[in-house]
Amino acid sequence: MAAPTGWASLCEKFRSSLSLSNVESKKDPENEPYRSKYGARELLEEIRQLLGSEEAAEAEGAPAGEAAALRAVRLAVVEYELGVNHTETEELSAGEEHLLKCTRLLERHRLSRGCVSLYIQAQNNLGILWSERGEIKTAQTYLESAEALYNQYMKENGNPPLDPNEHFMAEEEKLTDQERSKRFEKAYTHTLYYLAQVYQHLEMIEKAAQYCHTTLKRQLEYSGYYPVEWALNAATLSQYYLTKQCFMESRHCLAAANVIFSQAGQVPSSEDNETEQDQKDLQQRKAEIARCWIKYCLTLLQSARKSLEDNIGELDPDRQSELKAQRKKEEDEKEKVRKKAVLFGTSDLCDSILATEEKVSCICPLDFQEAREVFLVGQNYVHKAKEFFQFDGYVTDHIEIVQDHSALFKVLAFFEEDYERRCKMHKRRIDMLEPMYMDLNPQYYLLISRQLQFELADTYYEMMDLKVAIGNRLEVLDSHTIKKINSLAQLAVKYYELFLDSLRNPDKIFPEKLEEDVLRPAMVAKFHIARLYGKLITSDGKKQLENMQTSLEYYTFLVDYCEKHPEAVQAIETELELSTEMVGLLPTRMERLKAKLSPFS
Repeated sequence: MAAPTGWASLCEKFRSSLSLSNVESKKDPENEPYRSKYGARELLEEIRQLLGSEEAAEAEGAPAGEAAALRAVRLAVVEYELGVNHTETEELSAGEEHLLKCTRLLERHRLSRGCVSLYIQAQNNLGILWSERGEIKTAQTYLESAEALYNQYMKENGNPPLDPNEHFMAEEEKLTDQERSKRFEKAYTHTLYYLAQVYQHLEMIEKAAQYCHTTLKRQLEYSGYYPVEWALNAATLSQYYLTKQCFMESRHCLAAANVIFSQAGQVPSSEDNETEQDQKDLQQRKAEIARCWIKYCLTLLQSARKSLEDNIGELDPDRQSELKAQRKKEEDEKEKVRKKAVLFGTSDLCDSILATEEKVSCICPLDFQEAREVFLVGQNYVHKAKEFFQFDGYVTDHIEIVQDHSALFKVLAFFEEDYERRCKMHKRRIDMLEPMYMDLNPQYYLLISRQLQFELADTYYEMMDLKVAIGNRLEVLDSHTIKKINSLAQLAVKYYELFLDSLRNPDKIFPEKLEEDVLRPAMVAKFHIARLYGKLITSDGKKQLENMQTSLEYYTFLVDYCEKHPEAVQAIETELELSTEMVGLLPTRMERLKAKLSPFS
């Protein structure tokens, strides 16, 4: 047998190339970011030349046929490493060429123990490469092929395959079957991870969520994850489950995100000294997970409201009793069946996740006490999110969080039976939204400014309605209540008018045709202003007539607009129906009032 020094030298070169690529490259200076990668490439090119001259196979004294097969696999490993190298240095065409050479060399033996892992990893990288080019369908083809190959191998063979690096190891250095299995499963987890992203790009949302969930489970199972990244992906997945009203699954993802994120401080970073930026990034991720919890609590409460409200938006007591009666039996059954499918992690991890879950319900609340418990969890996460996303520096994010806080108060108020207490909840919304609106420059934040104008108007409008309802219970309206109703109505009109003014062109002219995204809000604003002028209380008959005239003008605007633009009718059917009715009734009422004011004319 020929001396093995040539083969040992070649293996050493391969190990050095991996060290340069995976370790030394992290220390490269900013002005030479790929210095180590280029060094690794030179070594790989040398190895390829040596393999091409058949020296390595001869050095081991292998039979001719076996030598050719060994050389083909080793060449494929080198082509794969060159492909990854070129891709990482942003030379995609050269990277693709090497990766394709790798798959061609392995094609006939791709289902063998020595080739299957390498073939799957080559296809994964071709999938990534085509994704970076924006060719998502091509990426999908490669990744689905890798997935099919894994499934076929596991069905037909199932033994832990060789890791690609083992083709450049001495016999005594070879991996254990346990380590081989771990690395093979990690490669397949990457396949599923990239497929989840591909399906997301192709808007195959349900499939993307399914693959994301499987990926997260496998990452925990094989301990192949970074805590912060895993937690953020789980929190993101929770938002998909929210869109499907799958609150138990959503809560489980968020609880798992909290538990895994808490590991972030326990896992040593690649560098001992964490920078200030690293700490800031960590705080930001924590705040982003908190925002996902806010959305969970808000969506759960809003879903409960939808199931309980009557046709005028108030809580229906009969429906409430009916839902309470059927809930326990149904939820017990659902939880037993569905829990098995969604659990993350080992038993110890599961216990921690379940303990976190118990802090908030996944069942729609049916009364104020249950709703308040969900609200308080949501409010706690609002405070946590605002610690990072402060108004100074994160204007948009901060406002969105405060808007969610306002929405939590709004939906909690639905469950409150006492009108005075409900009014106070809406006042809390005003107190958090109004100062923020005042500090905002509409020139730079027009859309957000409009959102706040409309929400403030709506909040004052709801408060006015509540004060009217409180007044209706009194035998005689006192001057304080009248003043309060009028004040709230005027403030609501003010903010609706500010919103409508923001739609005017630079010459202050209101658009003849409204854009689709502002059509309904603008028409609702006009309708509410018309109604508000009808609610103003005054003993001055002349002023009352003026208010009725203004009210008629706004109702007429809606009717006229829909006659000119019939396509708008669908967006405001209810408001149009009531406006048409009022346009018919108000002139008669005004005539009667005029007659009452001047009986001798």
